[in-house]
Amino acid sequence: MADEKDEWDDLMKEIDNEKSAQKRRAAVNAAADDILKSAEKAEKAAAKDMEAEDEEEVLNAEAVLTARVEELELELATLKDQALRAMADAENVKRRSEKEVAAARVFGIERFANDILSVHDNLSRALQTLEGTDKSELGENAKNLVEGIELTEKDLMAVLARHGVTAVPGIGSKFDPNVHQAVANIPSDEDKGNVATVMQSGFKIGDRTLRAAMVAVSTGKA
Repeated sequence: MADEKDEWDDLMKEIDNEKSAQKRRAAVNAAADDILKSAEKAEKAAAKDMEAEDEEEVLNAEAVLTARVEELELELATLKDQALRAMADAENVKRRSEKEVAAARVFGIERFANDILSVHDNLSRALQTLEGTDKSELGENAKNLVEGIELTEKDLMAVLARHGVTAVPGIGSKFDPNVHQAVANIPSDEDKGNVATVMQSGFKIGDRTLRAAMVAVSTGKA
């Protein structure tokens, strides 16, 4: 009986030991599972952090690129504006130069034209002294002289005209203070306000008055 009891006790001990071992194995497995779960959580957290960092880096890179693009677009717009301004300035300079060249061409002989007008005045006065004279009454030499003076005056007017110098309107034209200088008001057959008499011819060079004509203005018929 004693032997059977001992065997029974040994058997119970083995069972208890086996239960204890199973509990230890279960505890170890549970601990291992906890460790695995913690590791997985840590791995997921790390992956999430890395993903967040990558996303932040991407966003930062996009922000840098966007800022650079905006900077380049602003620079391009500035350069385009400068180019357009430069082109406009160049065009304005070209137009001013062309205008100045044209003005110089037209008015370059102004001083010479003023001087040559005295020659015209002398020829005109010489012809005025013969107004009312019948050429047929003149001798051959005098007639040739008068015709020569008339031809010289005609040629002089043609030369002046070729260089842009033209006579202003005379008798019968409407008085214009821009080209006429009134020295008297007289009754005449001309309409009131028209030029009745020209004492000295006036001239223009281009659109500018070179010398105003000295005139008497009609007050109408007496």
